[in-house]
Amino acid sequence: MNIGEAAVASGMSAKMIRYYESISLIKQSRRTQSGYRTYGDSELHTLRFVKRARSLGFSVEQIRELLSLWQDTGRASKDVKEIAMEHVTELDKRIVEMTEMRDTLRHLANACAGDHRPECPILVGLAATVQVTQTDTSRNHASCLTDPG
Repeated sequence: MNIGEAAVASGMSAKMIRYYESISLIKQSRRTQSGYRTYGDSELHTLRFVKRARSLGFSVEQIRELLSLWQDTGRASKDVKEIAMEHVTELDKRIVEMTEMRDTLRHLANACAGDHRPECPILVGLAATVQVTQTDTSRNHASCLTDPG
C-alpha cells in the first residue's frame, strides 16, 4: 500500500509517517522504482503501535524504547513496565498541574463581573508576578486578584 493508504489504515497522517521516518522512529519504507513509499502489514502494525503509544501520551523517545523492546523477543517485561510506570508518574504530575491551572482560572473567571466595566480580575491575575508553590496555591489565588504586578 502507498503512504496515503497506510495513513488511513493506521489513523495517522502521511505527514506524521514521513516525520517519524525522518527521525528514524520507524524504518524507512520500501520505495517503488518511481520513488513512492510502500508499506506492508509489518510496517502498518508498527504505525498502529506508534499511533496508540502517542495517544497514551508517550514521548517520541519513550516510544523509541518501547518499539525496541517490542521487537526484542528476549526482553524482560519489567523493562516495559518501568517505562509505563515512569509515564504514569509524569501523567500524575501533569494532572496535578493542570488541575491547579483550571482551579486558578476558574477562580479568576468567577471573580470577573463580565460586564461593560474595564476592571478585569482575569487580566490582573495574568499580569501578577506572584510566585506560587503547590502548597501556597490556594493562599495566592486571592492575591492574584489584587496584585497588579
